[in-house]
Amino acid sequence: MEPDDPRRDWLPYRLGDPPRTTPDDPHRQLTQIAPVELQAQVVARGRAMPGTFVCPSLVSLPGSQAFVLDDSTPTPASAVFMVAREFAHIHPPVDGSLHMVLPPHIVRQVVERGWGEQHPVARLGLLPITTLMIYGPRDPEELEVVLRLLAASWSYARGELVG
Repeated sequence: MEPDDPRRDWLPYRLGDPPRTTPDDPHRQLTQIAPVELQAQVVARGRAMPGTFVCPSLVSLPGSQAFVLDDSTPTPASAVFMVAREFAHIHPPVDGSLHMVLPPHIVRQVVERGWGEQHPVARLGLLPITTLMIYGPRDPEELEVVLRLLAASWSYARGELVG
């Protein structure tokens, strides 16, 4: 979509410079840390997604909270998960960014519009290639965008977004 496309509002351009992040694993956000209250809202929204529970991440930093589909939720393939049925996680409060697997058609938009970057381990083929770091939300408007992306990851994990 072009900047003047009316559909752009689902994923507006993120304002300002991107935060500094680590170049390798563990992949962390170092600046522009999301307020703890906004991080808590991300966790609450993830917990409220049908068929989803929150637990410690199997692949991330200690203190990271994973969003995991329960065993009763049908899924298309393991390629939409980072590990087991973990489709996303949020890092500890000192970071507040998220990693999530997104559908390929969304990945380019996320990067071009400044909301995230590819996980360095995904570039090596150790995670799905569409695993991105999504920068932690700095304000309520950014929170809405991050929650939209988390919902897209959840839908993708359930096989609902495949294009």
